[in-house]
Order: sequence, then C-alpha cells, then structure tokens
Amino acid sequence: MPPSNPDSLPLNIMQFARILRRAGLPIGPGKVITALEALQVIDIAKRADVYWALHSVFVKRHAHSELFCLAFDRFFIPPDYIGPGESFGEHTAKPKTAPEEKPDPRRLDEAFGPSPIHDTAADETPDTDEQITALSWSAAEQLRAQDFETMSAEEWTEAKRLIANLRLPIPEVLTRRFRRAPTGPRIDMRATLRAMVRTGGFIELQRKARVRRHPPLVVLCDISGSMAAYSRMLLHFLHAITNDRDRVHTFLFGTRLTNVTRHMAHRDPDEAVSKVSAAVQDWSGGTRIGATLANFNRLWSRRVLGQGAVVLLITDGLDRDAGKGVSEQMRRLHHSCRRLIWLNPLLRFEGFEPKSAGIKAMLPHVDDFRPVHNLDSLADLVAALDEHNTARNLAA
Repeated sequence: MPPSNPDSLPLNIMQFARILRRAGLPIGPGKVITALEALQVIDIAKRADVYWALHSVFVKRHAHSELFCLAFDRFFIPPDYIGPGESFGEHTAKPKTAPEEKPDPRRLDEAFGPSPIHDTAADETPDTDEQITALSWSAAEQLRAQDFETMSAEEWTEAKRLIANLRLPIPEVLTRRFRRAPTGPRIDMRATLRAMVRTGGFIELQRKARVRRHPPLVVLCDISGSMAAYSRMLLHFLHAITNDRDRVHTFLFGTRLTNVTRHMAHRDPDEAVSKVSAAVQDWSGGTRIGATLANFNRLWSRRVLGQGAVVLLITDGLDRDAGKGVSEQMRRLHHSCRRLIWLNPLLRFEGFEPKSAGIKAMLPHVDDFRPVHNLDSLADLVAALDEHNTARNLAA
C-alpha cells in the first residue's frame, strides 16, 4: 500500500496504526494525527524518510522497534513508481540502528488478518458451569505451557498479568542484629535495666533473639539477540519481584553491564520497562559473558552480594568470546553468594547438550540449572525454591 496517492495517505496511515495497535503497540488517535503532520514535512517518495518519521511517532520503546520494522516492510509494499532520490521502488536495507531481534511473526499474522468480529458460534454460552470451567482451564493450561517466543499479542498480555502474581519464596536468613523476643536465647541487659528503673528495682529478665530477614536477590539477565524473545517477558517477572520485596538488584548485560535497579523500582511495569529500554545501550547484540561478569565482580560484588545474597543468572550461555575468562569469573561469583541459580531457555529442548565453550565453563559453578521459557518453568522455579526453603527449615 504505497503512499503514491496523496488522497489515500491518511487512510493508509490509519490502517497501519490499527495494525500496529493490534500487534501490541500502544497507539491512539493522537499519534495518528502526529504521524500525518510529520509526513507533511518530508519527501514521502523516500522510503527511509517515511520509515523514520513514522518510527519517531509510533515507537517509544526499544522492544517495539523490530516489530515496527517488520510491519512497515510488510504493509508499505514498494510500488512501480520511482520518485527522485531513494524511493519506495528501491529496496533499502534495514537501518543499522535497528536491532537484530526478530519478534514472533504470529503477532504480525494476527494483526494483518481480518479484524476480530463476533462469531455467532463463539457467542453461544455453554449450557453448564462445568463447561465454562473446562474451557477456561484448558486455555490456561495451554498458555502456561506455551513458549514465550511463540505467544501472540493477546497471549503475551495475559502472560504478563499472570507473571505479576508470581513470588519467589527465598528463605529468610539469620542476621547479626538482635531484637526483643519473649523466649529469646539471650538476655537483653539493656532492656532489663530499663525495666528495673520503671519497676523500682524489681528484676525481670528481658530476652532477645537474632533477626531473620530475606537475603538480597541479585539478578544478572542476558539481553543479547539470542535472548530477546525471553528477556522482555522476564523483565516483567523481575519487576514483580522487585516490587514484592526489598534488596533486589537487577543488572542487564550483553556486551556491557548495566545496573537497572533504580528503574525497576517504578510501580508501573510499563513505565519501568520503558525506562530500562532507554537506559540500556546494547539490546539484542552479542554476549560477552566473561567480560561482563568480571566487571560485575570488580565493581558491584562487594556492594550487593553481602549478607548471603542469592544470584539468578539468566542467559543461554552462548558467548561471543568462546568462553574466555568465564570459568574464573563464575567461580568468583559462586564463592561470593549464598546460592547461584542459572536459568537457561535452551533447556526447553529435550536433546540439549552443553556443547558450547561458555556453557561448559559455567556449569561447574552453579547450584541449580533450570529452564526458563514459559510460565510453567517460572512456576517450577518458585516451587523448587519453596522446597529448598522447607528442607532448610526442617534441617534447622
């Protein structure tokens, strides 16, 4: 649908905006008007100018950039007309700054499909409550088992809602601090003397016990191109954790390390993810695991790994440096924390084998190695941590 006819341009832009909105981009009528105004000041015969004009209006998050690029190439089919300069008739490569991430085409297929209409058969209400329950349970089961990479826009939204309710049951640990306790193992002399003053010399021993609190949780999440389909969903999981407990530190890494703890503290998950997208500069690039872990161990380990921190390492282990320095840095990280849990989406494959140099170097230094590719895998992680917590309490 090339914009060669000026009269059809507004309708084309409205239709394009409608497709983007159905694919999951937050686009309202105001942005459509702004897009039409932007096209008035450029040469619409130049494909690159049209691309970036619409991109600047419709795309406000990094995660939506590649989805917009694919939709643009599919919607604005180059016509036979060739205008001056770089026209729609010329095939132009994707901008260099566009990420290499490839969103699931199912979202675009549904967006370019016919508009949702009410089907008579779909509107029929089941005869019994049991049928309604069975249908809801079946849909929920399929969603929980579905890979994040193959979810549609609607399923993606529902998955984010379910993820917001997940909680990590990391057990509390003893600290060096004490507080008043009726049956504490130690005598609180200061509280006892204050009680003697109030009672005129009558001695009533006051007791104290160690304070228990959750250890810090440190998350190192890979945002390279091979992890793109999972890191976006996992950011919502990390946001839910951050707003559920204190002392959660989140770091993202690809070719460099970025501390996004402050951004993840926002109550609104969309605002938090938006701020994270603006702060990170190496989305969907390569992965330098050894270098980024060395940077973390040198600059951040003493600040955030105190008091028995638990570390969640989320990566597929595919390293562009062929595992250089990974083993040494993983060993140091493992010795600096209470527990190191590695979440790897490649474990979703039944025939997975640790063949890459990065994975081989990392495996000997982790306490738990688990998959992370759908809602069930996140629920299994929660259950495993809960079982570990119960076992520790029984042993104590």
